Amino acid sequence: MAKKKKSPERSARGTVRRTSSRIRLRRILVPIDFSEYSKNALKYAIPFAHQFLASIDLLYVVEPAIYPADFSFGQVGFPNVEEELRKRGTEELESLMKKEIGRRLPARFSVRTGKPFYEINQYAREEDVDLIIIATHGHSGMEHILFGSTAEKVVRKAPCPVLVVRSGEKEFV
Repeated sequence: MAKKKKSPERSARGTVRRTSSRIRLRRILVPIDFSEYSKNALKYAIPFAHQFLASIDLLYVVEPAIYPADFSFGQVGFPNVEEELRKRGTEELESLMKKEIGRRLPARFSVRTGKPFYEINQYAREEDVDLIIIATHGHSGMEHILFGSTAEKVVRKAPCPVLVVRSGEKEFV
């Protein structure tokens, strides 16, 4: 009987050998909504960025404030509210970058207005992002039906790989 050859990726001891293919990450996108969940996703992104010599992009998305007025006028938007949220989001992102990233890594941030899952995926496309690290809030049941899952929608439509971080589960950071 012929002896079965081992796969070239395994050594004689059964350990995995390094191959010539390498993962290259240049830009990591972390969507931030300032919840503890999204800040936890940033804690995952920092060591990834260090390991792969990548930069971090933080993205905050302001959802348009549209409220039904009455049947004759349709929906009414509140641009002042949106502008205030954009301004506050910018200030919070600057503070978060300074506190969590500092000068250790190249980083930048952006604030957009729209549906979060769409804006996240659009930003990833436009900016040629290599990896999205996003938090999930872990909603289930009625909350999931009412609010949906931004992370789930990002995963389905993303132009690049997505790492979904769920707080409280097995963590490695």
